[in-house]
Amino acid sequence: MTTPSGAGDSELDPSLSAIMSERRQLINLAYRLLGSLADAEDVVQETYARWYAMSRQQQQAIESPGGWLTKVAGRICLDLLGSARVRRESYVGEWIPEPLPDRTEWVSGRSGGATADPADRVTLDESINMAFLVVLESMTPAERVAFILHDVFRYSFTEVAEIVGRTPAACRQLASSARRRVRASQAPATPAARQAGIVRDFKQAWEAKDIDALVGLLASDATAIGDGGGLVQAALRPVEGGEQVARYWVEVAGMAPDLTLLERTVNGQPGLVVQQAGVTVAVLAFEIAGDRIKHIWGVRNPDKLRPWTTD
Repeated sequence: MTTPSGAGDSELDPSLSAIMSERRQLINLAYRLLGSLADAEDVVQETYARWYAMSRQQQQAIESPGGWLTKVAGRICLDLLGSARVRRESYVGEWIPEPLPDRTEWVSGRSGGATADPADRVTLDESINMAFLVVLESMTPAERVAFILHDVFRYSFTEVAEIVGRTPAACRQLASSARRRVRASQAPATPAARQAGIVRDFKQAWEAKDIDALVGLLASDATAIGDGGGLVQAALRPVEGGEQVARYWVEVAGMAPDLTLLERTVNGQPGLVVQQAGVTVAVLAFEIAGDRIKHIWGVRNPDKLRPWTTD
């Protein structure tokens, strides 16, 4: 087994730099598994607490501190996913994963103070868009952990098995099942520039309360889902059908005529931020198939908007 070397007599923890360098990886993993940045930060904090609860001798006996941290974080997430299913049964309305701004657009930290180093935040890629996260929510906790660890973070099934508590063969089956779910839900790829243009057209049609223009931008089977968490008003059930979705958004605009819509990156893709009197009151994420909007997710729960707001 390998042990840290070169600073054994230092007053500083010889493994501190190596251990803390894993933070970004752990945040990335935990957010994808839980769909919540706040929960992901709690997981990472608990993971480090368990590391520093060990003696120096116990720490030095661990051949791969990074692997140990990932294993512990993965197990904590697995436990939380099980309890999250119970919590969400009593959640008011629909539950949507917490939306994330582009790394260059972080406004405040979780408690409203100065933001942390963006490098500690989540790396945005195709495995973090809202449609992908919503599909993850349909998986069992074991499927989700096996799939994310293997397909996204490239851990072997032997390593995944140590975290999930199943055999490598069983983890392979879990990941395969999850992979089929993702493929079945994937919409045809639309270039980013085209996505941005469609979202901009939606913004302008919404501002103009132009139902016909909105209907023209929406798929006939489009859905809109809101998440107010019981803290603010939001649709308790999905709005289904292109015309119904268009009328819903026009009604929203009519009830709050002073809304300001801003084009922003939401989970790595073009989206909208809705402000009222300078305060962010909603973040909208879109799934676009071809030239039509297929899904709109509107997050209004203020607990999920903290990265987007200032005090």
